[in-house]
Amino acid sequence: MLYLVGLGLADETDITVKGLNIVKTAHRVYLEAYTSILLVDKYKLEAYYGRSVIIADREMVETKDEEILARADTENVAFLVVGDPFGATTHTDLVLRARQQAIPTQIIHNASIMSAVGATGLQLYNFGQTVSMVFFTETWRPSSFYDRVKANRQMGLHTLMLLDIKVKEQSEENLARGRKIFEPPRFMTAGQCAAQMLEIEEDRGEGTYGPRSLAVAVARLGAADQQMAAGTLQQISALDLGAPLHSLVLLGEAHDLEREYIREFAIDREVFDEAWAEQYGKEH
Repeated sequence: MLYLVGLGLADETDITVKGLNIVKTAHRVYLEAYTSILLVDKYKLEAYYGRSVIIADREMVETKDEEILARADTENVAFLVVGDPFGATTHTDLVLRARQQAIPTQIIHNASIMSAVGATGLQLYNFGQTVSMVFFTETWRPSSFYDRVKANRQMGLHTLMLLDIKVKEQSEENLARGRKIFEPPRFMTAGQCAAQMLEIEEDRGEGTYGPRSLAVAVARLGAADQQMAAGTLQQISALDLGAPLHSLVLLGEAHDLEREYIREFAIDREVFDEAWAEQYGKEH
């Protein structure tokens, strides 16, 4: 059996009881470590689970899946995923490959950013399409996400932006030379995301979100030291919320209940009230 086990958002204790029982009895335990990260290292997981954990990087999951699926038709293999197992299409693909080999699968769900973002006070049924923001480079500034953000805005829906992480990435030179030398991990901040959003808005000039548009920045959601900050994109672009992981929510149409909730963690309440009045026509 191949088990895909969601780990939740923050640390080793977020695993469900069902998931923990599976991990303790599985023949092999893999930790997917590139679509997202936990806020603790694998040694804490191993100490808590009482099991050794094999790190499964992008190369293993996408091109060497036979290592993960080996003997899974007769042994129990646990594949651990930060958040919920179906938070990334990679994991759907792994299940399909297991099915092709007649390997039974079972999914153990857990909390993910897709549901936990409700902790901002913004109502989940008012969210539209989720988009991803990647790190821009000097020669690559993709803006395809903008059309989905614009569609959400036109329907009055909030947009959850998932931010880029770079783990075990190679430079172009090392990749070209075939050298297994990896760059230090990088995690996009909410401030970087807001700044890049404003860059694309300036390029596109379609008036979807500007410097005075309101958003909510989230850091380390689900952890004891989680932080949230509501403000304009201009304010958030200069904000430092500390360690990863971060997310950003662009506000669509918002209700008074949502306003009351997010105003509690406004960066500057006076600026927040002014921006709210500009966009929604009232302060209260």
